Amino acid sequence: MDLWELLKTGGATIYILLGCSVLSIGIIIERCVYYRMRSKIKREEFMLYISEELEKGRINSAVEICEATDTPFSKVVQIGLSFAEHDEKVMESAMERGITAETVELEKFTSVVGTIGSTAVYIGLFGTVLGIIRAFGDISKSGSGGMSVVISGISEALVCTAAGLCVAVPAVIAYNYFIKRVDGFVTDMELCASETHDLLMSTK
Repeated sequence: MDLWELLKTGGATIYILLGCSVLSIGIIIERCVYYRMRSKIKREEFMLYISEELEKGRINSAVEICEATDTPFSKVVQIGLSFAEHDEKVMESAMERGITAETVELEKFTSVVGTIGSTAVYIGLFGTVLGIIRAFGDISKSGSGGMSVVISGISEALVCTAAGLCVAVPAVIAYNYFIKRVDGFVTDMELCASETHDLLMSTK
């Protein structure tokens, strides 16, 4: 069967799964591009530039480097540098808030993919149940259980089950990948915050 025949066979459940699939794919593409754009600069390389500037006492130059670098950890470092003249605890709290804010941005939309991954299978099973109910309804109306009577309902059931799995599996894989990437970004931000703190304390 072609795509149109599959849609007609699966019934309303297929359209729900199709919408979930489109939404999931859109978010996956957007998040992959977002993460890729913000991981072009390595943390070690970035902090080497920052440490060189701070050792020379050029905090303004270090801030400019942060502004020119579009990564989560550069924003955290920039916050730390902006609070360099404040109390140590104030600076640490500011960087912690920066890490929290960046983490929220990194996790944006990922819960939607996770939800689709966990519910698409059940939506497919719902379509399966509807298909079986339809098959038994056809049997009761015809008074017999011939294959020609029940084939439509069984087809709907099988198509919905397969569609639910096709939507759920990529979504779950993508969600797990997103969680791993976010954890990596958070680790980088925490390491940069700690290193920035040590650099600023050593220059005072």
